[in-house]
Amino acid sequence: MSGIFIVGAKRTPFGAFGGTIKNLTATQLGVVSTKAALEGIPLDAVDHVIFGNVIGSSADAAYLARHVGLLSGLPQSTPAVTINRLCGSGFESIVQGANLIRLGQASMTVCGGTENMSQAPLVSYTARWGSPLGKGVNLEDALWSGLTDSYAGIPMGITAENLAEQYDISREECDAYAIQSQQRWAAANKKGIFDAELAPVESKKKTLTVDEHPRPESTLEKLSTLPPVFGGVVTAANASGICDGAGTIVLASEEAVKEHNLTPLARLVSHAVTGCDPTIMGIGPVEAIRQATKDLELPVDRVEINEAFAAQVLACAKELEMGLDDYNIHGGAIALGHPLGASGSRIAAHLANDFAQSENKINVGAACIGGGQGIAVVLERV
Repeated sequence: MSGIFIVGAKRTPFGAFGGTIKNLTATQLGVVSTKAALEGIPLDAVDHVIFGNVIGSSADAAYLARHVGLLSGLPQSTPAVTINRLCGSGFESIVQGANLIRLGQASMTVCGGTENMSQAPLVSYTARWGSPLGKGVNLEDALWSGLTDSYAGIPMGITAENLAEQYDISREECDAYAIQSQQRWAAANKKGIFDAELAPVESKKKTLTVDEHPRPESTLEKLSTLPPVFGGVVTAANASGICDGAGTIVLASEEAVKEHNLTPLARLVSHAVTGCDPTIMGIGPVEAIRQATKDLELPVDRVEINEAFAAQVLACAKELEMGLDDYNIHGGAIALGHPLGASGSRIAAHLANDFAQSENKINVGAACIGGGQGIAVVLERV
């Protein structure tokens, strides 16, 4: 046994937009998943905290990673850094945490991602310096702006439309895939597949113990009546849900595992980050997966690609020559939702806990990234 190991992997249930956990900040959500992931691990053994967040939605957003660490009980001497690789932020935290261990600068790292999209603010970039007579103050939706690539000049949904056209993916295929995601989540939830990764969240309304966004009662007939958002194949039902949530992965070196008598969930084998055309950013996982798996000696048993859009993940599957049973077997972000900074952590936690419930030897998680990037991580059974 050698390398870098996942010794803790938890996530919150994902809350619906404006739902049960809308009043908990991204920091507070990160604390919930981090405390759960650190259960049974000596807090003074953690050398660094790396936390991803995309849309700064709370007053302490600038301090997010540091506050997550301190509020989770880590010593004041444990440094922290907040990162942003957009939808790949959760995965990126793992990459950076692993690199610190490889460099000998840490033996154990807390890596995570968190997002409260319900709290994304309406902002004014000009009000501070006054408003001309008759103009008033115009507010910009930080959430919508965050989902629009000003360099490419298009919102993320159009990048999915571009892929649908390029790979000849129909509206019917997208809707059918969306139903599949919902049904697969429902089946997995009924079997208790997600129980090992979930950390309940207490709010003033109630304690959230299960993902709030899924709609397993959806039908193709209902989905077919929804209007396209961008005039093509993308609808509200076959795109990822706007949600709130957090996830945390604890990484440890081989020496730390032995010293603290920890039980690894998985070994981190490899990872890759790649760039692609921003106008088809959703194809990013393809090259990232290829790069991350190129030196594997064992075949890949399971693939999870974040479902930003049905058209996007179907395009990736076509390019990778995967059948519908080869990936996202427990549903994905179309059902669960996609809190931007947290989804990579969610997928990693799901795949790490999967080894105790399956006979898989190699699991791969990946995500597309707004602006034209892809990221992938490879996990191995211990």
